[in-house]
Amino acid sequence: MEQNHPMNAATGPETNVPHSQAVADAKPEWSPLSTKAVPITIIVPCYNEVESIHLLRETLLHTQRSLGPSYLLHFVFVNDASSDGTSAKLRETFADWEHCQFIDHCRNQGITGAIMTGIAAAPTEIVCSIDCDCSYDPSQLRELLPLMKDGVDLVTASPYHPLGRVQHVPRWRLLLSRGLSAMYRRVLPLKLFTYTSCFRVYRRSSMMMLDVQDTGFLGVAETMAQLAFRGAKVVECPAILQSRVCGHSKMKIVRTMWGHLRLLTQLVRYRIADRKIKQQGHGARVRR
Repeated sequence: MEQNHPMNAATGPETNVPHSQAVADAKPEWSPLSTKAVPITIIVPCYNEVESIHLLRETLLHTQRSLGPSYLLHFVFVNDASSDGTSAKLRETFADWEHCQFIDHCRNQGITGAIMTGIAAAPTEIVCSIDCDCSYDPSQLRELLPLMKDGVDLVTASPYHPLGRVQHVPRWRLLLSRGLSAMYRRVLPLKLFTYTSCFRVYRRSSMMMLDVQDTGFLGVAETMAQLAFRGAKVVECPAILQSRVCGHSKMKIVRTMWGHLRLLTQLVRYRIADRKIKQQGHGARVRR
């Protein structure tokens, strides 16, 4: 018996993100058949990041060298309705790169909306998302990508894993993130150390089945929750998180915190209702 609740996954192939409100450049001709390298897509969501783009280019050059001949990289840059010239700066900075696609949202949707737009546009089954500010060094994909084996739906970076590290992040933000992770661990069937990292490797077909309701920062945890209730396999990889070097965070701390508390409340209610339904079904089978 299926419940009508916020964590329900869509049965169709489309996500809930309004892709019709995005404008994409023509997709470049790209065929991975000419190489033995594994084709992957790297999504870079950007919102008012004009100050960070020069660092992003240098970091992605290092990432290309780091991943070497093992992977064929395709980049999708999603400009989330920036007002500071990010769109033009991206096209100028990466004009000489092959296998790049640029997408502009007509209105701001939030980081999860940008990631889901990138996933929908990706030409590969294996898709990665990184932070434009490179607070996670994208070269750490060397450790995440090999964990995306058959049957795995998502690999998440985990700075709060016992083998992970956090560098130069304010203590209050660290305590907040660890506290949220502890609450999600109690509520969700997936027992992880980190639930809110945007640095991930996805199986595209699994993500396209989700019905994401919140397209902002909260949606990062929501996608994990939806996968958990679908019985998806999620693998955690220890990683290093650093404070951003350029620009400033777009997260509204108080609003995001209240959003997490609301989502956790919804998850608790769903688990209680789901448990009752299963108990009723078990009782009916016993009576028969």
